Amino acid sequence: MRIGKARATTPIPSANLEHERLTSLINSMADAVIAVDGQMRVVIYNGAAMNILNRNDSIQDKHLGTIFHPIDKDGRPVEVKTLIDAAIVPTTNRDLRLEYDDGSTINLYTSIAPVRLGFGASGLRGYVILLRDITREKSLEEERDEFISVASHELRTPIAITEGNISNAQFIAEKDGDLTKIKQALEEAHNQILFLAQLVNDLSTLSRAERGKLTLDVEPIDVNELITDILHNYEKEAAAKDLKITAHVAGVTTPLLSSKLYVREVLQNFLTNALKYTEKGSITISAKVAENGVVFTVSDTGIGISHSDQKRVFQKFFRSEDFRTRKTNGTGLGLYVTSKLARLLQATITMESELNKGSSFSVSVPNLTPSKPEK
Repeated sequence: MRIGKARATTPIPSANLEHERLTSLINSMADAVIAVDGQMRVVIYNGAAMNILNRNDSIQDKHLGTIFHPIDKDGRPVEVKTLIDAAIVPTTNRDLRLEYDDGSTINLYTSIAPVRLGFGASGLRGYVILLRDITREKSLEEERDEFISVASHELRTPIAITEGNISNAQFIAEKDGDLTKIKQALEEAHNQILFLAQLVNDLSTLSRAERGKLTLDVEPIDVNELITDILHNYEKEAAAKDLKITAHVAGVTTPLLSSKLYVREVLQNFLTNALKYTEKGSITISAKVAENGVVFTVSDTGIGISHSDQKRVFQKFFRSEDFRTRKTNGTGLGLYVTSKLARLLQATITMESELNKGSSFSVSVPNLTPSKPEK
């Protein structure tokens, strides 16, 4: 029996093997990795780098300054060489952005570390740049900062007014006991407490909505009774501003199957806004039968909403720059929370408004499947 010689295999040089391992490692990373030499020429990079730079051609041996064009938060170009030269030790940056050809931008986390790019003491010195898209993280951070700023400001004002009025009432009681002045001070303090209660309620509802913790308890709703009850709750506030508030229910004879709690809250948010931004005229809350549900509408003769603002009124923390809007307290959460509740109700909100002529908010609430009682 003939036994052939074993086929010889060519051993891979250890340096090449290490290079292959390094390439496989960085290609498995989700973050963009670009290694450059001392002259800022690309030595190695991974697929994620191509994605974040929005390129489909090779960047091997290209100068980093020709392929990476970061900008600062104000949109001004940032010199890449300046970033590299400053990286005497590993440095990170979360304030850079990258703008693409279509005008869109992303926020970048950038890490630059000086390293030896070769193997052994004779290896070339260079830098490893790590890039990560943190647009969503930055957006959440900005929302958090805005939330803290708005909430602290809106809390501070009514607390200060309440404290001032209560102190004033105490001073009057001790000085001359003028009941009229004491009553006025306490009424103003009470109004501020009501605002605080509404703010806390909005924040609580928002928190639960953002975490998906809102639950829907479907029950039969007597629409006539609901409208009458809501109207009664707001009559005093409307009378204080000399506004006429009326209700009109057309042809709704059968109960609406939905969440009474959330339908009421949506309508109350509409009414609160109508009362807040209407100085003269009237407010009407109405309901009419729609296909598989009821359409509720709250109309007013208030200041109205500009065309540009109409696109943003349901955004979190949005408040118009109109000076008439700024005269009133508000967090910019009411309509945002309303839109969250409407989505939970599978309802649709529509809006019509014209500056100085008033606004009309409608919500079409469908009948839902009744909640099953717990056993």
